[in-house]
Amino acid sequence: MSDSALATAHRLLIQAVDELCAAAGSGASDAELLAVLTLCEGMTRRLDRLAVGTVSTLERRGSFAERGYKSTAGALGDLLGWERFEARRRVIAAEQVCPRVGLDGTPRPARLGATSEVFAAGQASLRHVEVIARVLGTAAAERLTPDHWAGVEAQLAAKTADYTPTELQTWGTALVDALDQDGPEPDDRPPAPVNELHLTRNPNGTGGKIKGRFDDATMFDAIAAVIDAHANPLTGDDDRTAAQRQAEALADVCTYVLDHGDVPDCGGHRPHLNVLIRLEDLENRCRAAVLDFGGTSSPESLRLLACDAAVVPIVLDGTGQPLDVGRLTRTIPDGLRRAVAARDRGCAHPGCNRPPSWCEVHHIREWHNGGETKVDNLVMLCRVHHRQIHHSEWIVRIRDGLPEFIPPAWIDPERRPRRKALPHLAA
Repeated sequence: MSDSALATAHRLLIQAVDELCAAAGSGASDAELLAVLTLCEGMTRRLDRLAVGTVSTLERRGSFAERGYKSTAGALGDLLGWERFEARRRVIAAEQVCPRVGLDGTPRPARLGATSEVFAAGQASLRHVEVIARVLGTAAAERLTPDHWAGVEAQLAAKTADYTPTELQTWGTALVDALDQDGPEPDDRPPAPVNELHLTRNPNGTGGKIKGRFDDATMFDAIAAVIDAHANPLTGDDDRTAAQRQAEALADVCTYVLDHGDVPDCGGHRPHLNVLIRLEDLENRCRAAVLDFGGTSSPESLRLLACDAAVVPIVLDGTGQPLDVGRLTRTIPDGLRRAVAARDRGCAHPGCNRPPSWCEVHHIREWHNGGETKVDNLVMLCRVHHRQIHHSEWIVRIRDGLPEFIPPAWIDPERRPRRKALPHLAA
């Protein structure tokens, strides 16, 4: 499509939306407003199909890889401001309902042919496509014969006009289970043990949750024995619940290991309390501490931890820029890394929430080109965005003491700088 044809299509689309807005004005009847809603949903589905098809074409051409992206979802997030899960939904849909190309270059039909047809006709939403792909991707569906599998897909596609996505998933799962009456082949082997631990930070940064499962009795007993030994009531007046005592026992054990254990350098020290103090408040007692994983410690917890932890005071000016830049070496000194972490709070790329422990410090002007190892020439980046800076047209610079990123022209023709949102500087 030429630039003039694209401009014409854009103008006509804007004109159509403006006409719909006028039709939904204050004088519209209930019937007209309901019709507007129906039209909006229909157009949204058609636009989703267009976007998914375009994503498929760009993926097939390798357009995002040529621009330094390993992940299509990451490229879409930067280009369109989508959350990663939104971008992944469209990538998955593109893999399911768009024509494919074999390894030998032979064109192949869409994996979900019937779903592709109803999606293109606007009878199915993007969420319907996601549900059908999920149902047909289960182990039970994969045990069906090819004919049964294709029949289930056709029936699911036909039901998109009648069922919501949730209803479709329930109905489709029941249909697959009915056809898979024999179930998986008998397996006399004992199930593989599950040993897993999930650490989830709270969204507000105040701690988090730990959830684990250990089928290996030896592993579980080792953990239970250590916690049990430290979870006894301290005195007869200790009114903590068993759960509270066990939680504090786990923290005590981990603290001891950090102080005395042989653990990797990334975690082989007590949490550093980067005490961020505004220059004008330097004479006051420290009021806030930011831990390496982004949580904000309360004043009470700060006072307790400060008794025996390594407190690293980092004085910030009004823009959040560390004033002490450390010494000039190619290797990033530990104190300077903490200063950069205090400023950037992890990966500085807009939209990235990886904590400092997952990040590397990047010289904005390369060392071999005369770049100095000081805070206004350093930026904290995760591995993904560090690679992106080196292998794409993104540019990073420090402005007003904070990093900002200039996107390539194909993402933003005006190349407007972007910054990561830093809530602690919002005031």
